[in-house]
Amino acid sequence: MSTETPATPASPTAVVILAAGQGTRMKSALPKVLHAVGGRSLLGHAIAAGRELAPTHLAVVVRHERDLVEAEALRVDPAAVVVDQDEVPGTGRAAQVGLEALDAVVGEGGLTGSVIVMASDVPLLDGATLGQLVATHHADGNAVTVLTTVVDDATGYGRIVREDGTGDVVAIVEHKDATEAQREVREINASIFVFDADVLRRGLASLTSDNAQGERYLTDVVAFARAHGRTVRAVIADDPITVEGANDRLALSVLGAELNRRTLERWMLDGVTVVDPGSTWVDVDVELAPDVTLLPGTQLHGATRVEQGATIGPDTTLTDVEVGQGASVVRTHGSLAVIGAGASVGPFAFLRPGAELGVKGKIGTFVEVKNSQIGAGSKVPHLTYLGDATIGEHTNVGAASVTVNYDGVNKHRTVIGSHARTGADNMFVAPVTVGDGAYTAAGSVITRDVPAGALGVGRAQQRNIEGWVERKRPGTASAQAAAAASPAAPTPDAHENARTSHAEPSEGNR
Repeated sequence: MSTETPATPASPTAVVILAAGQGTRMKSALPKVLHAVGGRSLLGHAIAAGRELAPTHLAVVVRHERDLVEAEALRVDPAAVVVDQDEVPGTGRAAQVGLEALDAVVGEGGLTGSVIVMASDVPLLDGATLGQLVATHHADGNAVTVLTTVVDDATGYGRIVREDGTGDVVAIVEHKDATEAQREVREINASIFVFDADVLRRGLASLTSDNAQGERYLTDVVAFARAHGRTVRAVIADDPITVEGANDRLALSVLGAELNRRTLERWMLDGVTVVDPGSTWVDVDVELAPDVTLLPGTQLHGATRVEQGATIGPDTTLTDVEVGQGASVVRTHGSLAVIGAGASVGPFAFLRPGAELGVKGKIGTFVEVKNSQIGAGSKVPHLTYLGDATIGEHTNVGAASVTVNYDGVNKHRTVIGSHARTGADNMFVAPVTVGDGAYTAAGSVITRDVPAGALGVGRAQQRNIEGWVERKRPGTASAQAAAAASPAAPTPDAHENARTSHAEPSEGNR
């Protein structure tokens, strides 16, 4: 017997998600249920909707590319029971193998109570809609409760046939099996049901494949229930797109746009400013605090979280990024990164996985950061690559600097302390450490550790070869310009100034 906590009266005992189909109209090597909208696979949306009702058990029935689909199901819900459909085709057989697997989990007597059986390609279906369906099922004592909707063009859908007078559902007739009169019906089956477990079990056992498609139809359980004097009723979804399936790329795009519209609407009502909803995309698992501002061209994906008062955009894409309170991120592409409170990033910055910017830090224009921690108040203003680096607090990294982290075999780390000032156009050949309060001269290649408070200089002394252009490039515009300039010979003071200024630090633009 199962030791799991039983479902509450408002919850189904089990949810069975049918995900065995190939989805040929997608014209894709990827199984249909693994195509994504709003940052989740279609299967992920189905599992999330089902789990909102807190069922005791959840099963996913797979067949086409079963390893890929199983991996996604278990990634989303490790507690899911994944079941293989056999060679027998049809939704009825898929539901049957799912129920049999859950019966085996429960043990003697099998499942009791209510069981949701649902399609896996309906991304706008939510727990509230499913909850209404289950509540109606329980309140009316139905054997079967069907979720339906009314559409202008019902071509290809199963039609709902109702009983005159009571309005109870008599049958669900697939389009290929429908009469001309039945094809005039605009109420369609949404492929989402709540069944009494025993009725479902006995109904599935009675199914045949005597129909136009040679399949075992789950919908024939409705006729079975009616034949045994049980009640079958329907709940109509007011908005058809809520129960619309994604059968091809066009439908996937339409549903994705509607899901995004609903997501943005929810966040705007919760206090987020979205300047241009038409160019802003936010995945369903993104979290936004009040007073966040999203500027045009912003895309927030995955588990991105943005704290209060931060501004994102324009033209910014963040995936699994944490953005602190009051931060600003402009024209930036980032993933798996952390941006501290009050920090600023961009424009034209690239944050790769492991980039961490401290409170009130700065990552500026054309800066790429990977697997590096930048302390509070530190600045990397422009034209720099930091890979595998640790930067202390209140340090300034000069323009056009690079941490040379890869020797062709292994990665090595650069450490720069707090309150350090590194010059423009520095190469830090890792592993190397620059101590607290240290400086490095502009144009240096730093290959050895620089002690705290020291000035690191790693460059050759400049030589000027007088008259080189006129000798080596005679007749060129450069040579003519040099000849016209007729520079006077350098004075001794000029030579002395050149020698003494050679080792002065230069931080670059800040």
